[in-house]
Amino acid sequence: MTISMPTAAELLGTRQRVLVTGGAGFIGGAVVRRLLQESEAMVFNLDKMGYASDLTSIEQVVNGLGDQGGQRHQLLRVDLTDAAAVDQAIQAADPDLVMHLAAESHVDRSISGPGVFIDSNICGTYNLLQAVRNHYASLQTERKEQFRLHHISTDEVFGSLGAEGRFSEDTPYDPRSPYSASKAASDHLVNAWHHTFDLPVVLTNCSNNYGPWQFPEKLIPVVTLKAAAGESIPLYGDGLNVRDWLYVEDHVDALLLAACRGQSGSSYCVGGHGERTNREVVEEICHQLDQCHASNAPHRNLIKRVQDRPGHDRRYAIDPSRISTELGWQPRHDIATGLQQTVQWYLSHLDWCDQVRERAHYDGGRLGTVT
Repeated sequence: MTISMPTAAELLGTRQRVLVTGGAGFIGGAVVRRLLQESEAMVFNLDKMGYASDLTSIEQVVNGLGDQGGQRHQLLRVDLTDAAAVDQAIQAADPDLVMHLAAESHVDRSISGPGVFIDSNICGTYNLLQAVRNHYASLQTERKEQFRLHHISTDEVFGSLGAEGRFSEDTPYDPRSPYSASKAASDHLVNAWHHTFDLPVVLTNCSNNYGPWQFPEKLIPVVTLKAAAGESIPLYGDGLNVRDWLYVEDHVDALLLAACRGQSGSSYCVGGHGERTNREVVEEICHQLDQCHASNAPHRNLIKRVQDRPGHDRRYAIDPSRISTELGWQPRHDIATGLQQTVQWYLSHLDWCDQVRERAHYDGGRLGTVT
């Protein structure tokens, strides 16, 4: 059965100016592309252009739209830790909707250097909230009624699950890594600005995203690229840590629904019904590589168990009942189909992977060990 979701234009309605923070990142870039492809809105892309930022996918869409594309996408190169620059950017964009995706997001990097996560995810969110609060106060009645700040967060703020149960909007926060702790703090700030200053906000907490254009430091692209190159594939610990995998385009469906139709002050959990152990994901990627790189088959022989990540949460799983019931969201990709499409995409975009890794001075090695 084909699942149909409203277009960006249908969801935005009269909102014609959208600011996306972190719009040159993996999920933010997918949101920007969707807005450009499915609406006439002006899209203001606020991004500090850090190591994982890349505009290639957006430029492809912009070029396909001709002159209109260049006019409708504006890059605001701003670091959220610069309060004055953030305030100026909000004033210049004059948004009807703010979607806040900018964040340092790699757990291993948060172990190696937690300070940047505190600065970006906590202080940066505070600066954005203050600037948006001032902007909201200046809006006239009709625009004020339509305005939303949508804060995008992670299921990692809830900590670790046992063998049973799933995270929901009522799950207590219990972050275990510097990354998840910084995101939990930003969630609390957003909620506080809603309750204290009446700022209209919506929150979403998502499970592990995957798909094309993800910076190749996360599990699926790392395994795909190492297997394709015949290199050793690291598997943390026993490989039985479970994640609920969510295809990025399905996540974009949920984000736009929550931003435009979600109830102010509410949070929505977004999961892909894709629970798999890390070992299962790695072995499935190896199986797919066996079909197209027979010379290195079986690729599972490349798997090497390595010391586990410090504080490695055992299991994540999300109950997306609220967003499904209230807003009609359903994922359009199952894990098997989405993983196959993602692996094939990386195999056909090896040049891009090399370029972004070289630019970021990242050699594909392990991060986040504690000595």
